[in-house]
Amino acid sequence: MKLDVCGGCNAKIGAGSLDDILKGMDIFKRPDILIGFEGKEDASVIKITDDVAMVFTVDFFPPMVDDPYVFGQIAAANALSDCYAMGAEPVSCLNIVCFPEEEDKNILKEILRGGADKVKEAGATLSGGHSIHDPRIKYGLCVVGKVNPKNIYRNNTPRVGDRLILTKPLGVSLLASGYSVGEVTEENFKGALESMVNLNKYAFEILKNYDVSAITDVTGFGLLGHLSEMAGESFSATLYSGEINILKGAKEAAEDFLFTAGGQRNRNGYGSNIEFLIDDFAMEEVLFDPQTSGGLLCAVSGEDTDKLLKELKEKNIDASVIGEITSKRKKTIYVR
Repeated sequence: MKLDVCGGCNAKIGAGSLDDILKGMDIFKRPDILIGFEGKEDASVIKITDDVAMVFTVDFFPPMVDDPYVFGQIAAANALSDCYAMGAEPVSCLNIVCFPEEEDKNILKEILRGGADKVKEAGATLSGGHSIHDPRIKYGLCVVGKVNPKNIYRNNTPRVGDRLILTKPLGVSLLASGYSVGEVTEENFKGALESMVNLNKYAFEILKNYDVSAITDVTGFGLLGHLSEMAGESFSATLYSGEINILKGAKEAAEDFLFTAGGQRNRNGYGSNIEFLIDDFAMEEVLFDPQTSGGLLCAVSGEDTDKLLKELKEKNIDASVIGEITSKRKKTIYVR
């Protein structure tokens, strides 16, 4: 009982295409909508009272692994991450299912079981969902979370001098793509699976106790795409490539030219605003690589960085300090 591998966050529509599609849309703005999509945030936020806001997000995609149960876990972990990136506690989840009419229903049962297990681990309640017949399998969640409006994290509010911490290693799409054509070992692919099924809940529970100015989760637009959105028009960032954790075998896959379509879309969408001060094309591919259920990227005050990193590592979270936020320069990101 295996799935047809064809996606994950590698299937995401490119950032440039989305910008063109959404540009100029006439959106009615209710006063209780605190955050919508105009800031490219990880989720929308609705104010309920002065002390309570609801966070709404949705994410789904086709399989990137052939095990239905593991796929369900990964898709759910990925969808839940947007809540953590906004500072919210997940409360309720709805399944989103596209499934071929003629396919074995036991496959669907295993996908949903994997998703339900991750929702339970997050401390949220699976409350229903919606399913349709479709030629290709797709699965994900609509997630509702709650947060105090005073404690909402934004993805584009860093401060000059903040250090950048990433809570998971990079390279999952390079490994998944390479494994699908027999060019990545079983051991290295299992490393990618372990990273993808891991909830960002545990990193968030630590991060929220520190002086963090901005958070985003690293998913389909890759590290460079999501960091570009964090820097925005007001800041730049410097990345130290030698400090970035990479899954075993991922850079080797890039060196063997096992590129992903999503990585090339990210290069086309963000590459003009990035200056590489390294001569390492494989490393560039790792940085553009779309991440499915990737880690949290956070901007943290320099004073808190060492203590935060130490606590993350003590909880077996494979985090690293990968760069810093600077004042605005000619390019958005400089990779050293």
